[in-house]
Amino acid sequence: MSSQPEVPPFPSAEPPPGPSAAARSSLIRLQEDLRRADDSLVRLLAAWRPDGAEVPGQFVEFWEGREAQARRLYELEYGARTSLMGFQSGANTVAPVPSTLANPVDASAEEEEAEEEEAEETRDAEAEPPLRKDGNPHAAYRVVVDRAFLTEPEALRALDERLASGNQVRVVDQPLIKLLIADEETAMVQLEAGRSIILGPPLVRLAVELFESVWQRSRPYLREDGDLDPADRRLLQLMLSGLTDAATAHQLGTSPRTVQRRLRALMDAASVSSRVQLGWYAMRNNWV
Repeated sequence: MSSQPEVPPFPSAEPPPGPSAAARSSLIRLQEDLRRADDSLVRLLAAWRPDGAEVPGQFVEFWEGREAQARRLYELEYGARTSLMGFQSGANTVAPVPSTLANPVDASAEEEEAEEEEAEETRDAEAEPPLRKDGNPHAAYRVVVDRAFLTEPEALRALDERLASGNQVRVVDQPLIKLLIADEETAMVQLEAGRSIILGPPLVRLAVELFESVWQRSRPYLREDGDLDPADRRLLQLMLSGLTDAATAHQLGTSPRTVQRRLRALMDAASVSSRVQLGWYAMRNNWV
């Protein structure tokens, strides 16, 4: 029996539309440049490999369109054998955060009944199985998120689910690109909302080194040690990431006044008089 995990099927998607006539000449030049770069990389890799054998396949692939990108992202995640490393940022049009939740917000009984009726009407023998959202059990996840991700709808629920599944999650203050690396062999980088690039060996090493560099200077999303309440840890993370009181309140499901009151209590507990001092105290005393 093969140890390769079976990739759950992704609903078929129409191939992305071709380029416009105005961009065709630029794309032709780009293809020629990529072909020359590909030939150079083949020679480089042949010299690097001990056996000097040619490595089949492409080093760079482009994926355009939301559905095509989502399908490739899904295949990378659930096809990984050992590890997944990723950056998550805001403006997620390919994989909106609420759509990734394994346990979405409970719907009302009426909504559930309506959804079940709709599902029964559309269900047939050739229907695609539902997408998995429970994560790849074969892969160890390491994820870094930035301030923009923390403002996304349901971001905290998504991070809590990751932690509950054993994922390692860390936070940085600077903006991140959207990145997923599977098994340190293949990387997917979103260049813009409608376009992503896939990197194979040896170019994937650039993505791996970038991830490790950011990981080293990131901080844990939520620490499990210490006596601080998890709700206060989340509050401090959002404060340190620069969210406004209103944005923080929205993510925590409370009011700006409650956010201000809880921060004031934390400042009193730390014996400081400003939020800047509170941030320093929290970092130095492993509150976050």
